[in-house]
Amino acid sequence: MARGLYQHVRETWKQPKEATPHMFRQTRMAQWRREPVNCKIDRPTRIDAARRLGYKAKQGVVVIRTRIRRGGLRKGKIHMKRKPSKAGIKKITMAKNTQRMAEERVGRHFPNLEVLNSYWVGQDGKHKFYEVIMIDTHHPAIISDKQLGVFSAENGNKSHRGRAYRGKTSAGKRGRGLHNKGKGAEKLRPSLKANLNRGK
Repeated sequence: MARGLYQHVRETWKQPKEATPHMFRQTRMAQWRREPVNCKIDRPTRIDAARRLGYKAKQGVVVIRTRIRRGGLRKGKIHMKRKPSKAGIKKITMAKNTQRMAEERVGRHFPNLEVLNSYWVGQDGKHKFYEVIMIDTHHPAIISDKQLGVFSAENGNKSHRGRAYRGKTSAGKRGRGLHNKGKGAEKLRPSLKANLNRGK
């Protein structure tokens, strides 16, 4: 069976180190580091991921490239005496992943836009780079759109307002464990809080 363009693009992004030369990636990261933290771009870097997550090349849809720190839970070592198991450093699961934190920061920076979704585009030693798809829910082109009009309060649906802060995006649902189902996911629904955070 013949493969389409987006399938080839997706295969390239699965292993970017093998698909693109080192100097190209190094130059790109250096350029992105010099840009502002939240930078509006004309078109998505990963068109396959953007289209899969709801991007459309039309008015009212904006793509923002953002930068956020790398690394896990930043907890310092406690020097007072106690059992190592009670030190509060090991076996702690983060409440949010860095992708969700990036979405929230972009949402606060552009208060007139709503976060639709986001995807990874690169990383260096200190930072991760994500592209966040934003929509203007009051734009006539978005209100009349068959798919994106669902997110507009003008159509009577207010459940998506502030969706990035409530874990309604793909990254948010992943952090809440909602990409899991079946055996082992009993404490994830209806929410982590309802199950006293036993699900993480």
